[in-house]
Amino acid sequence: MPRATLDLETNFSTFERTIESALFRHFVTALIIINAIILGILTYDEALSENTVRWLSVIDQGITYVFAVEIFLKLCLYRFMFFKSGWNWFDFLVVGVSLIPNGSALSVIRAMRVLRILRLLHIVPMMRRITEALLKALPGMGAIMAVLALVTYVGAVMATNMYGDSQSPEVAQLFGSLPKSAYSLFQVMTMDGWRFEVVQKVIDDGNPYAWVFFLLFIFIASFAILNLFIALIVDALSSEQKAMLEEEFEDLEDEIESINVNVEGEREKIVKLLTDMQAEIASLRVALDAKK
Repeated sequence: MPRATLDLETNFSTFERTIESALFRHFVTALIIINAIILGILTYDEALSENTVRWLSVIDQGITYVFAVEIFLKLCLYRFMFFKSGWNWFDFLVVGVSLIPNGSALSVIRAMRVLRILRLLHIVPMMRRITEALLKALPGMGAIMAVLALVTYVGAVMATNMYGDSQSPEVAQLFGSLPKSAYSLFQVMTMDGWRFEVVQKVIDDGNPYAWVFFLLFIFIASFAILNLFIALIVDALSSEQKAMLEEEFEDLEDEIESINVNVEGEREKIVKLLTDMQAEIASLRVALDAKK
């Protein structure tokens, strides 16, 4: 019997067919959603009764064991091929962290068990496509972040030189050093309270034209460079959507081709049947003529 593959469209055994079936994936998806709800409820453990918290914890632990069994079954099915998929590595590590017992030295890491919810990103097909599109856009995002970091660094050096020597404690707290200036400019870039918490304090400190510097920084860093992130993500999603449409079109072409083959086969059968009927009619006529 051929070894199982990670291709969900092909299977060579009942075991593989069960693991890769839509019903099994829906079951795992339902457990992930239930587990996410339970983890959210457990954050209110102080407002819940001890009995409720105990039962929810038991259910949470039971779901963890189900996930562990799922990983074990896939390891038995795919063997070392299981680790050829990055998503399988993610599942393996997340479930492994979830199995860390309470009270151990690594119990803090168990808070990461909420990452099991992220398994929906590859179980749900549409989420998986979006996630893969974002992952493909990461190299471009890295380049944009490098440009943004460079612009922020240049702006931080300028701001430190222009406003860092202020006698005002508030302005000195904002631009007294290079790291402080970089952090303040990041706040300006996100436009979170930038006017009154940053710019206005600098202006009131005797720099009436400071708004020019900050507005230029906002136009360059926020309006121009940050919007490149959106453009890159939109382009990646468009490419993924185009690839999905091409796959659907190819599947449709294959289906049409199979229909044409079936129609051609039926046509040949009908022609053969008509030919046989004509031959039968001809033989009957010959028999009738012979009787006359």
